Amino acid sequence: MTIGSLPTLQDIYRARRTIGGHVVRTPLVPSIALSDAAGTPVYLKLEHQQITGSFKLRGAANALLSLDPEQRRRGVVAASTGNFGRALAHAAKQADVPAVICMSRLVPSNKVEAIRALGAEVRIIGSSQDDAQEEVDRLASGYGMAMLPPFDHADVIAGQGTIGLELLEDLPDLDTVLVPLSGGGLLAGIALAVKSANPKARLVGVTMERGAAMHASLCAGRPVLVEEVESLADSLGGGVGLSNRYSFALVRDLVDDVVLVSESQIANAIRFAYRQEQQVVEGAGVVGIAALFAGLIADPGVTAIVLSGRNIDMARHAEIVANAMET
Repeated sequence: MTIGSLPTLQDIYRARRTIGGHVVRTPLVPSIALSDAAGTPVYLKLEHQQITGSFKLRGAANALLSLDPEQRRRGVVAASTGNFGRALAHAAKQADVPAVICMSRLVPSNKVEAIRALGAEVRIIGSSQDDAQEEVDRLASGYGMAMLPPFDHADVIAGQGTIGLELLEDLPDLDTVLVPLSGGGLLAGIALAVKSANPKARLVGVTMERGAAMHASLCAGRPVLVEEVESLADSLGGGVGLSNRYSFALVRDLVDDVVLVSESQIANAIRFAYRQEQQVVEGAGVVGIAALFAGLIADPGVTAIVLSGRNIDMARHAEIVANAMET
C-alpha cells in the first residue's frame, strides 16, 4: 500500500491473508424476530463473537503485522475507547510487541482492566479521546513507538473491510448493511468491500445522538470537534481527528446514509438482542438493531446488521435487560 493513499479492495484481500489464523470468521445468522418486525429478511453478523469481543482485532492485527521488525521492536501505542486497545493489546501479546494504550477517564473500568490483563501498559489521560491522543503523539515522537490509530489508518480500515468480504460471500443478494459508526474505520472498510462488488448495495452508518462526531463532520463537510459525553454506546465516542486522512473521505464518498438513535432505543436493542437473540451485545454493537427496530430504515430489503462488540459491564447489562435503569 502506498503511504498516504486510500485503501483499495486489493488491500482488503491482502489483509485477509495477513490476519488469517489470527482472527475468526464470524457467523452470519438469520433473525426471525427482526425479519418479522421489518417484513424483510434480516441477518445478523455476529462480529461481537470475535476474539477480544469486537471487530477491532481485524484492523489491529493487520496494522501490527504489517509493521517492519524495527517498528515492532520499539513497540506500538494507541488511543482507544476500549475495544481497539483490547484488540491491539492482544495482537501485541501474540507477536511479543510492547504496547501502550492511552484512554480517557470515560472508558468503562471493565474495558480498562481487560487491556491491563493482556499485559499492555495503560495510561488514563484527560476526559476525551483527543486528550488521550496527545499522550500518544508524545510517545510516538519521543520514543519512536509506532502509532496505530483505532480507525484512521489504511491498514486498520483494510482489516475491518474483511467483514465486508464475508458478508458478500454469505449473503450475495444483500440490499442494505447497517454498520455502527464512530470514527468510521469499520464502516469505511465494509463500504469499500461491499460497494466494489455491488455498487447498488445501501450502506448505512448508525450512531448515537450524543456526541456523534462523524455525523457532525459529514454535516459540516469537514472533520469537526464534538464534545464527548457519556452514552450507552460508549465505544462510539471520540472525535474523528481534525487531520483525518482516510475514514472521513471514504465514509463521505461511499456511505448512503447516517442515522442517529437515542439512549432509550439503544437500551431497547440491548434487551432485544438478549431476550430474542440470546446474544450479549454492548450498546455500540446494537445500534443497527436499534435503528431497524425503531423504523428508521425505509425499505431496507435484504438486510445485514453488524453486531460489532460484546464488551459491556455485565452488571450494567443485567440492569438494562431487567429494565431497571433509566435511559
